[in-house]
Amino acid sequence: MRKIKMDIKKEYERWLANATVDADVAAELKTLDDAKIEDAFYRDLAFGTGGLRGVIGAGTNRMNIYTVAKASQGLADYLKKNFAEPSVAIGYDSRIKSDVFAKVAAGVFAANGVKVSIWPVLMPVPTVSFATRYLHTSAGVMVTASHNPSKYNGYKVYGADGCQITTEAAAEILAEIEKLDIFADVKYSDFEAGLANGNVKYIPDEVYAAFVNEVKNQSVLFGEEVNKNVAIVYSPLNGTGLKPVTRTLKEMGYTNITVVKAQERPDGNFPTCPYPNPEIKEAMALGMEYAKKCNADLLLATDPDCDRVGIAVKNKAGEYELLTGNQTGMLLLDYICNQRVKHGKMPADPVMVKTIVTMDMGEQIATHYGLRTINVLTGFKFIGEQIGKLEKQGRAESYVFGFEESYGYLTGSYVRDKDGVDGAYMICEMFSYYATKGISLLDKLDELYKTYGYCLNTLHSYEFDGSAGFAKMQSIMQAFRGNIKAFGGKKVVKLLDYAYGLDGLPKSDVLKFLLEDNCSIVVRPSGTEPKLKIYISVCAENREAAEKVECEIVKDAENWFA
Repeated sequence: MRKIKMDIKKEYERWLANATVDADVAAELKTLDDAKIEDAFYRDLAFGTGGLRGVIGAGTNRMNIYTVAKASQGLADYLKKNFAEPSVAIGYDSRIKSDVFAKVAAGVFAANGVKVSIWPVLMPVPTVSFATRYLHTSAGVMVTASHNPSKYNGYKVYGADGCQITTEAAAEILAEIEKLDIFADVKYSDFEAGLANGNVKYIPDEVYAAFVNEVKNQSVLFGEEVNKNVAIVYSPLNGTGLKPVTRTLKEMGYTNITVVKAQERPDGNFPTCPYPNPEIKEAMALGMEYAKKCNADLLLATDPDCDRVGIAVKNKAGEYELLTGNQTGMLLLDYICNQRVKHGKMPADPVMVKTIVTMDMGEQIATHYGLRTINVLTGFKFIGEQIGKLEKQGRAESYVFGFEESYGYLTGSYVRDKDGVDGAYMICEMFSYYATKGISLLDKLDELYKTYGYCLNTLHSYEFDGSAGFAKMQSIMQAFRGNIKAFGGKKVVKLLDYAYGLDGLPKSDVLKFLLEDNCSIVVRPSGTEPKLKIYISVCAENREAAEKVECEIVKDAENWFA
């Protein structure tokens, strides 16, 4: 332990001497006490299939221009080994320093002879996946921390297929990164100079227009007329969604849109929603107020990098009800399948892809319409990977829909990540379709429950910060592997431990307990946040009975945290 402390101190002193370019980092280094030094330097920011993600600040375990530059140098070295003419597409969101980190990355790539195409303004995550494919670049980089609080930022990497990098590619890139000294081995060049000499180019508007067109092409109305004058309230949660979402909706005839004023403009401080995640009630609160004032039919909100979308609709009492990602996903799946069958547009061997923590009822709906379900690990990259496999077989059109419980949806194969622009548009179309027939989304949901049985899915997150928190999460996961017999009075029928790589899926620290009466509980550490996540699925006669069982399962699960 003493040696580790010595190494931390030594690295801290090295940063004091060398990290002088960024004034914020230099100033912060001088203010750190021993505990803060340890937390900032006890490890390098982890690089995996999700790239980098961490708190913005000084140190090896933080997001700053030095950790971003080092990751970019490692990625550049990897690309040069694997591509004759390496190139990269870069995007960034509204977060603090996102534009700075994107330009630093571009400068490092350019200095290494990697051609750079960068969006000239902030853009949603799916546009980087799209640009990577459209421009045929070797990789894509998106500077974002998705829906995390404002103190976070991140660096997401895409392969040439527009899908987030595989476990193998991540390991190879990490190996390149680990060879580097953060100060001695990184090549830099000036961003503006790169623009002047052509090593860095702005992505042209035609690519953005092509992206919007692809989203518009996802419609499944097939010529049917619907009432598009529904009153929509939309919030981009101070992120990147404003322009692409409103442009797509307006071009498709949805013009009755009110934008939440305080959340309209990009702002990485997220002043009105500390957790800018449409999964969380607090993030939707201001939008709900707007919806009440405007007497809106539908509330939409996209997260800061616009790959997730949450919604609220009016119930019979006139109150606005938030729908879960599972509920919205099931409604979209049923709507899309029903329309395709009705119009004879269902492809041969149709496929739906979902994650293992997403509602199992999705699979029942898919089976009803003759779709084959592919279950994948948590993370939309695994859904993207399945679309890629279909494409390689010349069967990309077999992909009908993919979704995950955390508000991620994708209806087409034009990108390989969840798309909040597509999600927002398809939700509006579905809403309008049913509204024209006098059916609310809540009515439709009740109809699905009557057909397939009531199912409740919940997510519980537990935060464990710093090095002590990381160790605690590992010990909790170990405890869950200790031959547990039941949760909330429901016997464990089977334990699926994905650490060994089940059903051809990559190895992952995820446990799924299959319980009696068609219930289940999934436990996993988050790959992007210092959190342990527990997903519970309960099937019962009605909501009340399901909530009672769910409550008992949660209590039992939390006992293993001791």
